Amino acid sequence: MPVIEEFAESAPDEDEVFLAHLGGKLSIQPPAELLNARRLSMISTPGVARVSSAIAGDPALAARYTWAHRMVAVVSDGTAVLGLGDVGPAAALPVMEAKSALFKALGELDSVPLVLATTDVDEIVETLVRLRPSFGAVNLEDVSAPRCFELEARLSRVLDCPVMHNDQHGTAIAVLAALNSAAALLGRDLASLRTVVAGAGAAGAACARMLVSAGVGEVVALDSRGAIHPGRPDLTPAKAELAALTNPHRRTGPPAEVLPGADVLIGLSSTTVPPELIASMAPDPIVFALSNPTPEITPEAAYAAGAAVVATGRSCWPNQISNLLACPGVFRGALDSGAGRITERMKLAAAQALTLLAADDLARDHIVPDVLDPRVAPEVAAAVAAAAPAATAAPTAPTPPTAPATMAD
Repeated sequence: MPVIEEFAESAPDEDEVFLAHLGGKLSIQPPAELLNARRLSMISTPGVARVSSAIAGDPALAARYTWAHRMVAVVSDGTAVLGLGDVGPAAALPVMEAKSALFKALGELDSVPLVLATTDVDEIVETLVRLRPSFGAVNLEDVSAPRCFELEARLSRVLDCPVMHNDQHGTAIAVLAALNSAAALLGRDLASLRTVVAGAGAAGAACARMLVSAGVGEVVALDSRGAIHPGRPDLTPAKAELAALTNPHRRTGPPAEVLPGADVLIGLSSTTVPPELIASMAPDPIVFALSNPTPEITPEAAYAAGAAVVATGRSCWPNQISNLLACPGVFRGALDSGAGRITERMKLAAAQALTLLAADDLARDHIVPDVLDPRVAPEVAAAVAAAAPAATAAPTAPTPPTAPATMAD
C-alpha cells in the first residue's frame, strides 16, 4: 500500500492520519433550538404531520421542506479507490466520508456517502432509483472503467436529477481550466496545441473529450498499447467512441512515437515518462503529470528537460490540478438552477470560471486557484447555474397549504 510521504508512520492509535479519521469524519448536527418543547413539537409530532400531509398533496413541496433538493449522494463501489485499486466498499468509505465533508466545507452542500456491496451495474442503478426521494444529485466516485461509463450514462437516463462521475468530469474541468491558463501565459491559442493524453481510463477519456469540445487543435489519447485510432482491432466500445472523436491525423504507436513535437502532455496513467521524451516535445511544452501518488515525471525533472509549465495532482507542488476545484461547485450550481442534468455547456462554464479565478495572479507556478480558495465553489456554482438550460430553473415553492392537523402549544 502506498505510504503518504508527508506523514511519518506510527502505530494507528498514535498516528495523526488515523486519528484524523477516528470515528469517521461526519455527523448529523441538529439545530441548537431543537431542545425546547415548542420547537420539538414543530419539527416532530404533531407539527411534522402537517408538512408530510402537504407534501403528500403536492410532492413538489419536498424541494422546499426537506433537505433532499440540497443533498448529494456520494456513491462508490470501491473498485477504483485513489491509487489503491479495488479495495471494496468498506475501505472506500473513508474516502467517501472525506468527499462528503468537503462538499459541506467548500460548497455548503449536505451529502451522504453510500458505499455499495455490489459491482453489478444493474443492481447499482436499481438501488439508486429506489433511493431517489432521499437525495437531489448523485456524485459517482472511484468506480472502475469501463463500468463507470455505462453506470453514469444509465443513471443520467433514469434519474431526474444531476449525475456526474467526478473522477471523469471533475478532473476534465480542472484540466481544461489549467490548460486555458497555461496557454494564455505562453501566448498560445488552444486551437494551435497538439495535445497527448497519456491514459485512456475514466479521467483520461473525459479529459480528451472535453479538450475536443473546448477547441483544442489536436488531441491524441494513449493507452497501454499506444495511440487510440479508428481501426485499431483491440478497442473496447468506449475506446472506439473516443477514437472517433480524437486523433484527426491518425497517429499510431507508443509514446516515444507520438509525443515528439507535441505541445502538451497530460498524464493520467501509472506510467513513467523519462525526461528525454519531454525534451523531444515542441519548444516550451506544457506538462501535466497528474498520476497519484507518484506523477509520471516530477516537476524538477520536467523543467530540467525543457518544460515551460508543469502541474501535478499533488498539493506538495505548485499547480495542483484536483477535481475538488470543480466539485462541489458544479453540483451546487446544478442544484441552485434546478437543472435535471449536468450538460457539456455547464462543465465548460465551470472550467472558464476557474480560469478567470487564476487570471489575476497568473504565473508559471499559479495556473489554477488553490483548492481551499473560498471563492472557488461559489464562482464555479454561479457559472454553472448561469449555463444551465433556462427551462430547468427551479420555480419558487408556493406557500404550503394548511393541513387538517393542528399543532399543540
